[in-house]
Amino acid sequence: MKKINCIACGEEIIDKDTIGINKKLIGEDIKTFYCINCLADYLGCDVQDIFDKIEEFKEEGCKLFS
Repeated sequence: MKKINCIACGEEIIDKDTIGINKKLIGEDIKTFYCINCLADYLGCDVQDIFDKIEEFKEEGCKLFS
């Protein structure tokens, strides 16, 4: 897999769920990604809100989190 870094802070993204939540909340066709902390800042929410959404989407069977 190609190395992916956060477009805001440069941190390497190694978790598939981080990629999935970016695609789910921003758009499936995006080419750049945020780490969880920067995504929360970008969306104006708490990091825990992002983790809660990931779990919610997993429970719903979302293909981005399989």
